Amino acid sequence: MGLMIRSSSIHAAGCYTTSPLAKGVKVVEYTGPRISKKDADAKFQNSTITYLFGIGNGSTVINGYGTAMFINHSCDPNCETEELNGQVWVMSLRKIAAGEELTYDYNLYDGVEDDARCYCGAKKCRKTMFSPEEIARQKKVAKRKALRAAEARIRKAAQKKVKAKRG
Repeated sequence: MGLMIRSSSIHAAGCYTTSPLAKGVKVVEYTGPRISKKDADAKFQNSTITYLFGIGNGSTVINGYGTAMFINHSCDPNCETEELNGQVWVMSLRKIAAGEELTYDYNLYDGVEDDARCYCGAKKCRKTMFSPEEIARQKKVAKRKALRAAEARIRKAAQKKVKAKRG
């Protein structure tokens, strides 16, 4: 099986297969140095693009290099990732035609990325690369934040009223 990197309509460059792939095959390994999430957060704090892949419980990341780092996100992917014996493999979810761009759902989970907009173009695109669980978590956080802000405005208005009466 051959893979090639070329322009992608999803994002910059993408990874394409040059031959048909069967469902359920190992396509390519996600490789690179393994570093702690804490070190990665510090090292890439001001980077707009990273190729970090969280593994295990998320406390370790692979700082990707090689072919797999060019596989773009899609909300309707043709591949998925799987950890097997300490390695991360990109696996085909279905038959993939020669020349088709390989994609997997990034399912970002730590909310660190300020801009995780999705440009995959899928019919049921989530418009973000965050996982559904992370989207729900972010909504809860935003709701709590809005509630605290509303409570602060109410307190401030009440204090203003009290000052005006004393005034």
